[in-house]
Amino acid sequence: MSGTTIAFFDVDETLIDVKSMFSFLEFHLADPERYRAAAAELTGMAEAGVPREETNRLYYRNYAGMTEAEVAGSGRAWFAREAARDGFFHADVVRELRRHQAEGARIALVSGSFRACLDPVAAHLGADHVLCTEPELVAGRYTGQVLTTVIGEGKATAARALMSRTGARPEECFAYGDHASDLPLLLAVGTAGIVGDDPVLGAHAARSGWTRLHPSAPSRQTTEELTHATR
Repeated sequence: MSGTTIAFFDVDETLIDVKSMFSFLEFHLADPERYRAAAAELTGMAEAGVPREETNRLYYRNYAGMTEAEVAGSGRAWFAREAARDGFFHADVVRELRRHQAEGARIALVSGSFRACLDPVAAHLGADHVLCTEPELVAGRYTGQVLTTVIGEGKATAARALMSRTGARPEECFAYGDHASDLPLLLAVGTAGIVGDDPVLGAHAARSGWTRLHPSAPSRQTTEELTHATR
């Protein structure tokens, strides 16, 4: 094997049982009416067929004008609340992650979410890399614009770039996801695993002998509208 092996993990509904972007936005805004309006706009666009990349970008308008420090602090508080409840982490997936760590692999979290949500998750798990959507910051404040989105094919692009930078051979790397939009990431490595019962991923798993993991409990946020708005 090469000197570097990476195990890539999607986050929402793969490692954790919520869609972090919506769960965090509700927590951070602390305003039910404002949250419902923001969620309704995004889900309505998804239902109308607006591409996932566009709805993902529109999500970040909700943070325009807020400081990076303020949002990051809110992210840590959100994570502390969520991590304290049973079922936030999918135990079988975390065990798989720990197995890779024990075997010397680097861990990379790959998500359309952003660092305010993901950095606390990465710190808790001891992940080495966070590959995620990067909202624009100017003078320490979010502008509402996005520099890079990491959803769909963007996950595979980010994973390939990391493998190239670190000298990891794709055929010796691993990836895990729960939704058809994770397929490009799973196909970018030598060994894949799926979480849950997505039919597209299930068909690939059956043909390719991929590992199948099952969450211990149904996700609390599984609507197709939220899926298409955020991945």
